[in-house]
Amino acid sequence: MNFRRIFLVKCLLLLFPSVKCSSTRWIYKAVNETALLSITAPGSIYEARWTKGRQRLVQVKDGHVRYFVNKEQCRCAMLRNGTLQIQRLEKEDSGNYMVTVYQQDGKLKAEENIMFLVQDPVPQPILTGDCVNKSVSVKCEAKHKAKDEAKEKPKDEAFMIELIQPNGKKIQRNATVLEWRAWNSGIFRCVAKNQVSEKMAEKVIKCSGKMDFYLILIIAGGAVFFVSFVICLIYCIRRKKKRHEVCEEERAMQAVPMDRERAVRELP
Repeated sequence: MNFRRIFLVKCLLLLFPSVKCSSTRWIYKAVNETALLSITAPGSIYEARWTKGRQRLVQVKDGHVRYFVNKEQCRCAMLRNGTLQIQRLEKEDSGNYMVTVYQQDGKLKAEENIMFLVQDPVPQPILTGDCVNKSVSVKCEAKHKAKDEAKEKPKDEAFMIELIQPNGKKIQRNATVLEWRAWNSGIFRCVAKNQVSEKMAEKVIKCSGKMDFYLILIIAGGAVFFVSFVICLIYCIRRKKKRHEVCEEERAMQAVPMDRERAVRELP
C-alpha cells in the first residue's frame, strides 16, 4: 500500500474539511425540451462555474453572470441559484457537464459532474403477426432514423423492446426489431421505450391451430367411444345368444327322462 498517498489525502481533508468529493449524476431529457441542471450543494451560492467537457460555458459570482460562449447559440442561461438552464434541447447538447462551486474566501466548496443525455422520443412501434404451422409468429418493429456523424448516413436508433403475450414476455435491449413464435392466440402487446419516452402497440392475433388440435381430440375421442360401444354390443349379443343355447340344452335334457317315464308306464 502507498502510505504516503494515504497520509497526504488525510492531511488535505484536515486542511480543507469543507471540500466535498465530486459526484456524478445522470440526467435524461427529450429533444426540444428544457433542461435545468441544478447544484445539489447546500447553502447559498457565491460563485459557480459551468463547463461542458473542456469548454467553459458560464460563471456566476456575487450575483453577476458572465458568459464564455454565445448565449443565443448555446440556448443557455444561468439562474441566480447557480442552476444552468438549456432551452430547445438538441442531441448535440449531450455531454459531460461539470459545475465547480467556490466559497466567498475562494475555497472550493463542491464539484459536481452531470452526464447529460438528450434522446429522441421513441417512434410508434408496429406489431404484426402471422399464423405459421399452427403457431403465431409475432414481430415488433420500432425504427427511428438517426444520423451517423462518422459516415453521414442515416442509421436505426436502438431502443428497449418488450413483447408481451398471454403466457409471458420477451425483452430485448438495444434493438429495433423483436420476433417471437408462440403457440397460443390472444392479445399481444409491443412496448418500445428509452429513458425519456414509451409507446405501445396492441393487437389481437388468432390462429386456427389450437382449434384444429381440439377438433382432432374430439374426433379421436368419438372414434374410441364408438369402437368401445360396438365391442360392448357384440359382447352382449354373444353372451345373450350363448345363454339362450344353454337354456335350450337344459330343456332338452329335462325332456328326455320324461319321455322314457311315459314309455315305461305304457308297457303292459
